[in-house]
Amino acid sequence: MHAMQYEITLPADYDMGVIRHRVATRGHLLDDFPGLGLKAYLIRERGEDSPVNQYAPFYLWTRPEGMNAFLWGSGFQGIVRDFGRPVVQQWTGLAYEEGPASGALPRTATRHRSSVPQSAPPADAVEAALEESRRLAKTPGAVTTALAADPRHWELLHFTLWDDPAPKAPGERYQVLHLSSPEQDRIGEGRQW
Repeated sequence: MHAMQYEITLPADYDMGVIRHRVATRGHLLDDFPGLGLKAYLIRERGEDSPVNQYAPFYLWTRPEGMNAFLWGSGFQGIVRDFGRPVVQQWTGLAYEEGPASGALPRTATRHRSSVPQSAPPADAVEAALEESRRLAKTPGAVTTALAADPRHWELLHFTLWDDPAPKAPGERYQVLHLSSPEQDRIGEGRQW
């Protein structure tokens, strides 16, 4: 599993209806994309639990060929054409769990990034993060949760989809406009090694 996200921060007075329309008319195009476990079409709106307007899709890929086909094929080119080329963040997948609301359509998402302290052995930090991921997966309202790591920056990432407003927890909160999940069943539950 590979996690990927890009964030397009928009002007404070940007009409987020433009993004909603974009997702409503184009979101279905990845509903059967090979190699895509899931794509959550996420937005944050200024003044609604966010300091910015932002379009920030989040992906879980089942294999790198799918991710590469999206980035270097026609999929990503629409973003580049319409918004410029954003930084694409990538994390190595560590764990994936479905939650008690796994059959529900997610309405919200949370993303929490944390640094692995220089003094902490990486394996210990990952074990603690795995425990947190398992706890998140059991939380009422959790649809799915994923844990990933960026070893270049020694950063851990928890990403959780919720069927209702997310419980109070650290990290950024997003609204889910659409979910494409053609190969979600191929992500594989549990730790990824």
